[in-house]
Amino acid sequence: MVKQRHFYPVILAGGSGTRFWPRSRRALAKQVLALDGDKTMIQQTCERLLPLADAGRFWVITNDLLRSVIRKQLRQVPAKQVVAEPVARNTAPAIGLAAFILQRIDPAAVIGMFPADHVITGVASFRRDIRRAAKLAAEGENIVVLGIKPREPATGYGYIEAGESCGQGVRRVQRFIEKPNLQRAEEFVSAGNYFWNSGMFVWSARTLVSALREHFSETAPCLERIAAAWGTKQFERKFAALYPRCENISIDYAVLEPRSAKGEHSSNLYCIPASFGWNDLGSWAALYEHRTQKTGRDANVIEGAGQYTLEAEGNYIYSPQKFVAAVGVKDLVVVETDDALLITTRGRSQDVGKIVKHLQDRKRIGLV
Repeated sequence: MVKQRHFYPVILAGGSGTRFWPRSRRALAKQVLALDGDKTMIQQTCERLLPLADAGRFWVITNDLLRSVIRKQLRQVPAKQVVAEPVARNTAPAIGLAAFILQRIDPAAVIGMFPADHVITGVASFRRDIRRAAKLAAEGENIVVLGIKPREPATGYGYIEAGESCGQGVRRVQRFIEKPNLQRAEEFVSAGNYFWNSGMFVWSARTLVSALREHFSETAPCLERIAAAWGTKQFERKFAALYPRCENISIDYAVLEPRSAKGEHSSNLYCIPASFGWNDLGSWAALYEHRTQKTGRDANVIEGAGQYTLEAEGNYIYSPQKFVAAVGVKDLVVVETDDALLITTRGRSQDVGKIVKHLQDRKRIGLV
């Protein structure tokens, strides 16, 4: 596969992944864990993108707690391009800073924005879709989002309402909709022209910088000043001083929603419905469902030093150092680490993040 000379993958890896506690911690978050196979989530993300761009064009935006481990896991990526935010400011400042820096480095840069913790199946199809998106992004002031055909009326994802077909599988975007209630989600799935927002976007650095100046006007000057110091001894100082002034907001709210308000034929927003499999692994239950796609949902997923089951089904159990016996239990999630034990059900696994908040409130930082 021929690499695209001006394509720059930017991987966003600053989250804490609290719903994967107790394996996920502040300094060992979801994206640096091997939840699905031998390689970590961020290593898999990088691996599937490497045929599209040289490792020297990869950028990672993370935080101070994760920068060191990410540099060790992604040794092929230049260490200086694993950038640690001084404070968390959501996706708009993170991808915005990358756009301002890359526009200075390469005025023809096309940026792909990728979360670090997605599971992708059908990698060859994924790469074809990204190449199509990069080509479209390079042709003008175009912003391209990868849309996922809904498998169910999920209320945990934002949705894209697709409009007119532009040929070759590309659709114009009518609007972005934040996480709906169940009734609206059911209506979206029935309509057939709604897609889950994957969080993967492709745009030229020039296009994104222009959009930030238009729609994110109070923060854009801070990002531009930080970017101007890239490669100098002043960068870290300016980064630490100016980045906390940036608005804490997602790229969806900061740029995509106001851009979509211009109308389907004026916004230059496009959706490519994904031809690959996608899962954002948002909880232990989602990981279980991903792992049992081929074996069936009544199967047990057990990682232990040996196992025995009797009349047990639908359980996810992680205790890699111990023999695991499951007898007469159903739909449990049990996760053991050296200092903590989680016991819940698959149906309540979305609430695991509340444990982290409880520990933070009680200053149990060693468990966070």
